Amino acid sequence: MENRLKPMDAEQLREYGHKMVDFIADYYKTIENFPVLSQVEPGYLRNLLPNSAPNQPDSFQHVLDDIQAKILPGVTHWQSPNYFAYYPSNSSVAGFVGEMLSAGLNIVGFSWIASPAATELEMIVLDWLAKMLKLPEDFLSAGQGGGVIQGTASEAVLVVLLAARDKVLRMVGKDALEKLVVYASDQTHSSLQKACQIAGIHPENCRLLKATSSTNYALSPEFLSETISQDLTIGLIPFFLCATVGTTSSTAVDPLLSLGKIAKSNGMWFHVDAAYAGSACVCPEFRHYMDGVEEADSFNMNAHKWFLTNFDCSALWVKDRSALVQALSTNPEYLKNKASQANMVVDYKDWQVPLGRRFRSLKLWMVLRLYGLENLQCYIRNHIKLAKHFENLIAQDPRFEVVTPRIFSLVCFRLLPVRNDESHGNKLNHQLLDAVNSTGSAFISHTVLSGKYILRFAVGAPLTEEKHVNAAWKVLQDKATSLLAESL
Repeated sequence: MENRLKPMDAEQLREYGHKMVDFIADYYKTIENFPVLSQVEPGYLRNLLPNSAPNQPDSFQHVLDDIQAKILPGVTHWQSPNYFAYYPSNSSVAGFVGEMLSAGLNIVGFSWIASPAATELEMIVLDWLAKMLKLPEDFLSAGQGGGVIQGTASEAVLVVLLAARDKVLRMVGKDALEKLVVYASDQTHSSLQKACQIAGIHPENCRLLKATSSTNYALSPEFLSETISQDLTIGLIPFFLCATVGTTSSTAVDPLLSLGKIAKSNGMWFHVDAAYAGSACVCPEFRHYMDGVEEADSFNMNAHKWFLTNFDCSALWVKDRSALVQALSTNPEYLKNKASQANMVVDYKDWQVPLGRRFRSLKLWMVLRLYGLENLQCYIRNHIKLAKHFENLIAQDPRFEVVTPRIFSLVCFRLLPVRNDESHGNKLNHQLLDAVNSTGSAFISHTVLSGKYILRFAVGAPLTEEKHVNAAWKVLQDKATSLLAESL
């Protein structure tokens, strides 16, 4: 019985921890041997695992063997250098060890007193990141605003929408909920719609304005102004505008300055979602895409996408933290304490939906310290260079076209249809996507723009090099050749 695993024991943790780190390091060494997109069928795992949990403990080696044989085949390998789908979800050595430390300390930092370092480090590292992004001083914690780590951009947009909703309802009366209107382009992430559903905004009052190729799929300020005027005429209350720097489908950049002025003149909350492209804005040559952020009430970027910080770590800054606190705070007897009662501290439970929260600032702190700004800038620039390289490869093959201008590290492209038959073009590109992904040697995803089925090639995995981009392009070309031969 001596080897029985105790609930916690320093020496057993050392032994198991070393084995797990070795297992993970070996995984990274062999990651290219796996098909990038898992090729299993739905329900595959139920046949491989028992129907109930064991009564007696199993051996750690046996569990590791099961992970290798049964779990890894059902994993889509987001860290593979041949992963080009959706947007990246970066893992790094620094992010990993920060995550490990967070798991080791395992605190639940809902209020300052629950772990003072967790709250204070979060305030400090988000001030650091805000300065790297050259955010206006209003977003720093020294004033009325500050930053907070949310789980995802979906949580970030929800909490600011709730803050904006309650702020306007305090002025116009809570019965006016059915008159509140939200504005964004139809390229905005679907999390805004979900936030509206949760916040009780009437579905017909969620205005997703059509963006077209004429603005490269950015929101038109003129169209926004017209829509707001029409809504005011019929007695509705415009209260929230969401703009995006780097939309999900095509990395479109909404014109923040013009949109911000419209929001301000109508007394609306202006939120900027830069979940993906915010990372690029630490490079001076890309910072101009955020120009106009000074007009925003809130700004969000995901350090877990393209900034070497393991999931989850979504940074949200607000200019007026009291708006968040008023919408989300509770003060139950069992959480009362001197520091909170005296208003001397930030209690992050009042800036988010759940009560409990992990010590996520550790991994961001590790990333910023162990890489430093210059290395992070080089990392981003390298991916953008690789995306440019991919764009050039497409330009050399007349069978393909780039569909929207590349801005960051996403290339939107398609295989041109035979005889300009658009319906055939959509089917052809869908087939090409499936053909490439079923090889397992690369993984790409798609979107639809102006009714056309478009392929997305997003460079951003930490291990990706030029040879991986070239290999993916060769697979695309080979599969395109086969498909075109079949369609003749």
